[in-house]
Amino acid sequence: MHWLFLLLAFAAMAFAFLTHSMAVLLGCLLAALVLFVLWVLGLYQARVAGSGRDVSAMLDPAELRRLREQAQARRDDDTAGHAP
Repeated sequence: MHWLFLLLAFAAMAFAFLTHSMAVLLGCLLAALVLFVLWVLGLYQARVAGSGRDVSAMLDPAELRRLREQAQARRDDDTAGHAP
């Protein structure tokens, strides 16, 4: 959808170059500027929305502590098993 703003901005710019009226020229340039800004905002929104993380995959501190304790217990078992 945001690519449509860019296409319309180019069309407004082209129409501004082809017109002979100063009022139409200023209107088209203003429309092209607004459409270009809308395109940039849409592009930014699409990039930010695509990079969001899944909140359900985050760990709370208690779960993280439990996983660290399990990893430490496994390391202790491995070092105890390899000791002479």
